[in-house]
Amino acid sequence: MPRPIWTGAISFGLLNIPVQLMPAERRVDLQFHLLDSRDRKRVRYERVNSETGEEVPWKEIVKAYEFSKGNYVLLEPEDIARAAPESKESVDIEAFVDPEQISLRYFDRPYYLVPARKAEKGYVLLRETLREQRKAGLARVVIRTREYLALVRPEGPALLLLLLRYPQELVDMDEYGFPQGSLRSYKLAPRELEMAKELVTSMSAPWTPDDYRNEFRERLLSVMKARARKGKTATAEPEDTEPPAETAGNVVDFMALLKKSIAEKRRSPAKKAAPATSSKSRSSKSRSRGRSTGKRSGSGGTRRHSASRS
Repeated sequence: MPRPIWTGAISFGLLNIPVQLMPAERRVDLQFHLLDSRDRKRVRYERVNSETGEEVPWKEIVKAYEFSKGNYVLLEPEDIARAAPESKESVDIEAFVDPEQISLRYFDRPYYLVPARKAEKGYVLLRETLREQRKAGLARVVIRTREYLALVRPEGPALLLLLLRYPQELVDMDEYGFPQGSLRSYKLAPRELEMAKELVTSMSAPWTPDDYRNEFRERLLSVMKARARKGKTATAEPEDTEPPAETAGNVVDFMALLKKSIAEKRRSPAKKAAPATSSKSRSSKSRSRGRSTGKRSGSGGTRRHSASRS
C-alpha cells in the first residue's frame, strides 16, 4: 500500500474531516539507466560551467530566470519561500459547484481522500451529500510546495481529489483553426451523417478498462525477462515500511456544526476566493530539503556525461 502524501483534513464551514491524501494513479513506465557500452558501468552526470567546462559544486549553484535572451534575474531561497504557499495539510473547500460545468480540459491528476479511523461518519456525510445534490467541492490544497485548485467529488465508496489546471495553463481554442459554421458549408449530406451514426452504433461497446493494456510495455518486459533468464539480473532495494494509520480525535457533533455553519453563511454572503495566497517564510529545514533534491537548475551551467560516448 502506498504511503500517504500527507495526513490532514477536509475543511468546509466549521467541519473538519480527518483524511489521508493518497495517490490514485500508479506509474508503470519502465525506468532505464544509462551504462557505458564498453564496461557496463553506470554513466554519471556532472554539473559543469558552460564557459570553463569545470564542475560546479552545489553550494555555488543558484536559481535564475531568463527574462530575455542571455539575461537572468537571480533568485535567493528566501524569495522562493516568500512566494510559496503556506504549507498545511488541508483540503479547504471554498464553494460547491456543478461538476458538469467544468470542461474536461481542466482536469489534471487524481488522488484519493481516505478517512482516518473514527472519521468515517463525517466522511460518509460529505460523500452522500455531494452525491445526492450532484455537487463537487471546489477547493485549494497544498501538495509538497505548490498550491493547487482541486475538485472533491464522490466515486463509489471514495472521495476523489481531482487536481485542476488554472485557466492560464490552457491554450485557448481560438489559437487553432477548428472547423466552425453550418454543416452545409462543409457539404455534408444527410445520408453521410446517417451512415456515420450507424457506424458509431455498430462500434458501441461498454467501457471495460481491463480490456486495454500497455502492449508496448508488455512486449518490452518479455524481452527483458528473456535476457534475464540468460544470466543478466538486477536487484532492488526493499521498500519502506508502512506508517501507522492515523486516528481521529473526539466524537464530533455534526448536527451542531452544520447548523452553525449554515447560520454564519446566511449572515454573511459568500466571498470570492482570492486569486493567490501569500505565504509565510519557510523554515531552514524546508530550504535544506530543496537543496537535496536531484532535479535542480542553475545559471550558466550545463550537464555532461563523465563517460565518453561510444
